[in-house]
Amino acid sequence: MKRFAHLVLILGAVLVFTLTNGAVAADAKDLCRATSQKAMRSCEAEAWSDYWLARGKCHNLSDPAAREACAQQAEVDRKDALEECNDQRDARQAVCDRLGEDPYDPVIDPANFVATIDNPYMPLTPGTTFIYEGNTAEGFEHQEFAVTSNTRVILGVTCVEVHDTVTLDGALIEDTLDWFAQDLQGNVWYFGENSKEIVNGEIVSLEGSWEAGVDGAKPGIIMEANPAVGDLYRQEFYLGEAEDIGEVLSLTASASVPYGDFSNCLQTADTVPLEPDALEHKFYASGIGLVLEVDPVTGERLELIQIIIAP
Repeated sequence: MKRFAHLVLILGAVLVFTLTNGAVAADAKDLCRATSQKAMRSCEAEAWSDYWLARGKCHNLSDPAAREACAQQAEVDRKDALEECNDQRDARQAVCDRLGEDPYDPVIDPANFVATIDNPYMPLTPGTTFIYEGNTAEGFEHQEFAVTSNTRVILGVTCVEVHDTVTLDGALIEDTLDWFAQDLQGNVWYFGENSKEIVNGEIVSLEGSWEAGVDGAKPGIIMEANPAVGDLYRQEFYLGEAEDIGEVLSLTASASVPYGDFSNCLQTADTVPLEPDALEHKFYASGIGLVLEVDPVTGERLELIQIIIAP
């Protein structure tokens, strides 16, 4: 009997080893899609974990009707969460279809970066503050994008620090530090952010924060040196936290905002696999930078109102 049990254990170990190595071998053929699949499994595990925890809470309701309603809501939430996991996987794999099967692992050589960010579509001169405003479903939004004289060294690259704040109906809701650097070719790279979500003056979340080189996070290109229609690129990469994608739609777009009227603008579509329904069209004027953000679904606009240059 002991010999039989021992044989079963050996055969089981061989089976697990075979299946695991088969999966690893399959993953190696398309590492981009393999990343999508693993991220989906993580998402599904979280959905089930939340479900069982919710059901446990339901059991501590004394009223049978309330207990049943609680269980039904937990089931609805579980299904919605699993559907979102699938949608995220599909969005990630759509990116893989465009970018290819190789892993995303950009080579960063500090010697290939310069101190000044002067890309015409995204000039970031210290002492310059861009002010944007617009009406949203939540209220009146006011954003200040201030290029500071502070720097931060990330992966050996000295990055320009931008202080980005957002208020809604006068109340501060976001307070973020962003880090950018430009390479010799003129591409502007995004190296990370420290993002604080604020409610009633209290920090309630750091979700979306990341720094290249930490926990697998990698920098992305926020603005190409020579954008061409159809270009698709990763703007940031921290799996499960920050995965924004940019695509060039036009080089001849027009934008009219309080700061002025602009032609021959670069127009991009920014998407987020983590939020498959999210879409923003952004318009950049040469020599100025971002002048307009539009939600093509709701029509909401965030417009450049003013540029302040410190003396």
